Amino acid sequence: MKKLLQILLRWEARLILKKYKPLIVAVTGSVGKTSAKEAIYEALRKTYKTYRSFGNYNTEVGVPLSIAGTYDREIRGFWQYFLALSKGKLRILFRDKKYPQVLVLEYGADRPGDIRYLVKHFPPNIAVATAIGEIPAHLEYYKNRNELIAEKTALVKKLTPREVAVLNIDDPDISEMAEKTEGRIIAYGTDEKADIKASGISVKSGASLDDFGLQFKLEAQGKVIPVFVSGLIASHFVYSLLAAVAVGLELKVGILEIVNALSEFQTPPGRMRLLEGIKKTVLIDDSYNSSPIAAIKALGVLKELKGARKIAVLGDMLELGGKTEDAHREIGLETGKLGLDFLVTAGMRAKFIADEAKLYGVPEDKILSFETSDDARLPVQNLLKQGDVILVKGSRGMRMEKIVREIMAEPERADELLVH
Repeated sequence: MKKLLQILLRWEARLILKKYKPLIVAVTGSVGKTSAKEAIYEALRKTYKTYRSFGNYNTEVGVPLSIAGTYDREIRGFWQYFLALSKGKLRILFRDKKYPQVLVLEYGADRPGDIRYLVKHFPPNIAVATAIGEIPAHLEYYKNRNELIAEKTALVKKLTPREVAVLNIDDPDISEMAEKTEGRIIAYGTDEKADIKASGISVKSGASLDDFGLQFKLEAQGKVIPVFVSGLIASHFVYSLLAAVAVGLELKVGILEIVNALSEFQTPPGRMRLLEGIKKTVLIDDSYNSSPIAAIKALGVLKELKGARKIAVLGDMLELGGKTEDAHREIGLETGKLGLDFLVTAGMRAKFIADEAKLYGVPEDKILSFETSDDARLPVQNLLKQGDVILVKGSRGMRMEKIVREIMAEPERADELLVH
């Protein structure tokens, strides 16, 4: 059934692309692709009719579904897929004046061949590569890290000289993609060689949520422009913003228009989203997913923010294959080095985090371990005191948003603020 659905959606999507000829901006990477997608959308949406794929619809089914149906909600069950196919068919038969000029889509690489398939059937005009990391996510179905990198590189390999590769020059694996494409390169990052560069990056924090934000100097097209984005609390989000600037400038959007648009950028639910917690605490909701590099960055952000106590609530990191134990122990080591006040783990694999943290200086009475996120909800709530800053992070399968819902100040807004 899934194979038939895949064929039908591919057929519809290709016909729609042929009819409407939208420009495709495809985003890939092991870290940061969703936030880059959202930032690019924000930079373009006031100038072009722009659509970005819903959630993580980045597979052989999700990408054509985004092209054909432009859905903004999760699709489940036979009848919803039937309606999506019907909507796509109507777009083929009758011209839809509201159909987007630009599609901003994620291209995922869960298994070997995924990106090659997407590029073959839905070739991008602009390919954006974010970051890989030392132990990337979705490594489970690959022989090794190099095989995963080769799969990601497929996004830029087929580009022509008329098309563009937007590459993070600070990531060595992404930077090397420049040698494997005929597309025109736009490099972004903090390196001096970057075409779109950030400097003076800092995170501002304070007593209330309004005091938090990311600030830096943007250097592009010979101009230096100060940028402040309220609510962003992680310096690595600067890469998503720079990718958006690169795509926006390529599509002839004015640099000041882009900067103004990005000042309204918010991270998607569950991705370093700042929330008000119970008992006048500050909550960092990073419950959507986790990988070693993302977890280390999130812990670094937690350490830097102002607060009475720093508490990390960490769930299992999934899809790491043979690297599972080593990766979790690496996070435990990092937790010990940072000197956090409390560590809470959820899941069997996350116990390796707790074990390693004990070896590197975290007192045993400052560590709580649970089998599931459900088990951890009430103990975490009871742990909190006024002024605490809490990070909640784990892979999607761990459902760490259950803990976030338990300790957020406005649980009635959970459907709006939390990942589903």
